[in-house]
Amino acid sequence: MAPSPFSTGLLSPPPAALPFLLLLWAGASRGQPCPGRCICQNVAPTLTMLCAKTGLLFVPPAIDRRVVELRLTDNFIAAVRRRDFANMTSLVHLTLSRNTIGQVAAGAFADLRALRALHLDSNRLAEVRGDQLRGLGNLRHLILGNNQIRRVESAAFDAFLSTVEDLDLSYNNLEALPWEAVGQMVNLNTLTLDHNLIDHIAEGTFVQLHKLVRLDMTSNRLHKLPPDGLFLRSQGGGPKPPTPLTVSFGGNPLHCNCELLWLRRLTREDDLETCATPEHLTDRYFWSIPEEEFLCEPPLITRQAGTRALVVEGQAVSLRCRAVGDPEPVVHWVAPDGRLLGNSSRTRVRGDGTLDVTITTLRDSGTFTCIASNAAGEATAPVEVCVVPLPLMAPPPAAPPPLTEPGSSDIATPGRPGANDSTAERRLVAAELTSSSVLIRWPAQRPVPGIRMYQVQYNSSVDDSLVY
Repeated sequence: MAPSPFSTGLLSPPPAALPFLLLLWAGASRGQPCPGRCICQNVAPTLTMLCAKTGLLFVPPAIDRRVVELRLTDNFIAAVRRRDFANMTSLVHLTLSRNTIGQVAAGAFADLRALRALHLDSNRLAEVRGDQLRGLGNLRHLILGNNQIRRVESAAFDAFLSTVEDLDLSYNNLEALPWEAVGQMVNLNTLTLDHNLIDHIAEGTFVQLHKLVRLDMTSNRLHKLPPDGLFLRSQGGGPKPPTPLTVSFGGNPLHCNCELLWLRRLTREDDLETCATPEHLTDRYFWSIPEEEFLCEPPLITRQAGTRALVVEGQAVSLRCRAVGDPEPVVHWVAPDGRLLGNSSRTRVRGDGTLDVTITTLRDSGTFTCIASNAAGEATAPVEVCVVPLPLMAPPPAAPPPLTEPGSSDIATPGRPGANDSTAERRLVAAELTSSSVLIRWPAQRPVPGIRMYQVQYNSSVDDSLVY
């Protein structure tokens, strides 16, 4: 009688293990590749390969490309190469947890069109680039916790924005996220970002996340959480009555003012979150503070550079405006014609509230208004600017020789007909043109006693102002 394929003559498997071993033997008998020390279940439709704690230094090439589930946990894989998972169009679940992966090649997962879960937690990733997760158009679960990730590119999640349900980036070194991309994950159920260095969440991030049921921001550097949609969700409200949202935010240096009043109104009183600021609420338990103590202070303008500024046309002027309040006020400037000023070719608003007008024009004469605003209100301060026009220069004693070519412009540019003839030598030449600079040449003229001024004027395409 032929010996059993599972008998060595010395040891016999326990009876409970026989069905599983028979299944493995059945798959092996059909000639399916299975790397050494791995466990393979090659029975359709559940083709599975388990290579845990086998000392792998790289993804083994001898993998059945039809595999549905692949587990390569607890090994020493240092990099994911471009061809490691090529042609695995049936792979649904890929686990690479607890390796030493520090590099993922561009397009390494591009063929995994059916992949629903990718586990890359407990590795050594330092960034997530836009080309690394390309092709994962069916991904539901992305687990990247416990790495060393400092940066996530804005395009990193583009392939699965509408499908991802579970995103885990906990225990990393993140200071920020591409919040605009996160706000488009309309099917997101769980967002886990605890134990990072995040100090800001962009306003509007959660407006469209109606399916979010758990948000974990524990142990970050947040001073506040934006309420957009979260308050109603936390109470079980919203447009589609979803499951109430659970928000975890302990271990953050919370600034307990009126901006966090919505969070205080949640029906939770058993957590140990504390306030970091303001001073009179420091170290007090968040849930024990009465609502009336969550206060804000309206803006107060504390410094401005006088109420009148005199400047010669073409010169620069700086208008200072600083304000205090709780929360810190945001400063805006309004031009004399009522326009809200921002950064342009002539104006720049600094972070401290100072408005710089680099080149003044006659249109700048009038009252500029500084507006400081926060959640508690706003304050305004006017500054009068008087622009003194430049004097018109007298014509030169001798008229220039008449031009031989008619036209509306006396500027010759390189490449135009006649640019190198004797006439062009007596005309203005514009060269080395870029989007922000030009080199202008003109011929020497008969010297005139005293001081001579040349005036250059141009139009800015940003604000259509004539600049001198």
